[in-house]
Amino acid sequence: MQYAGGILPPGEAGPRLRLFTGIALGPDVLGKLSAVLSELRPVAPIRWSPVENLHITLKFIGGWPKARLGELESALSAVRVAGQVPIRVSGFGFFPNPRHPHSFFAAVQAGPALAELATAIEHVLRPLGLEPEAREYHPHITLARTNGAGDLRGLRAHIAATPDSEFGTFDAAQFHLYLSQPGARGSVYPKLRTYDLMRETDDNR
Repeated sequence: MQYAGGILPPGEAGPRLRLFTGIALGPDVLGKLSAVLSELRPVAPIRWSPVENLHITLKFIGGWPKARLGELESALSAVRVAGQVPIRVSGFGFFPNPRHPHSFFAAVQAGPALAELATAIEHVLRPLGLEPEAREYHPHITLARTNGAGDLRGLRAHIAATPDSEFGTFDAAQFHLYLSQPGARGSVYPKLRTYDLMRETDDNR
C-alpha cells in the first residue's frame, strides 16, 4: 500500500487532508523576512507568500485520509534526532533556475542536522506507505510563486542591490505537522500537532 505525492491507493476513500511537516521560523528571522517582503512586493507582479505562511518544509505528505490522521500523528512521534537543529537563513534563489523560475526563495543553511531530521521523518512514515523523496533534500523558504511572470527585472535588480541578505539564525527545537487549507485569500497552514526534537539516547534508539 505504497504511494507518493499524496496519491491515494485503491480503496482509500473518504475525506483527505493535504498535509506536510515543517519548521516554524524564529521570530527574529521572521521579522527580517517580513521587512524585506514589504520592500520586494511592489517591484514584481508575482504571488507573494503571506508572512504567516513562511516555514521550512521537511516532508510534503499530500492528500492523506482523514480517518488515518491518528496513525500518521503517532508515527511522527517516533522521530528521534540529536536535539535542536541550528538554522541560518541567508541569501536568495530561484527554482528551478534563475532563467525560468517558478518560485523565489530565501536560502537555508543548516549543515547535516536538518537533512537528518528530514530523513528521520521519511523513515517513520515509510511503513505507512509514503515513499521517500527521490530528490536530494534542499531546504528553503518560499517567498513567492512567479506564476510564469515574464518580467522579473525589477526583482532581480532590487536583490542585486541589496547589500545585506542575512536574515539571522535560530535553533529549531520542534517540528510541526501542518494542514494546507484553502481559504478565500489563498491557502493557510494551521499546525495540527507539534513534536519536540528530543535527543536520541541508548534507551530510545
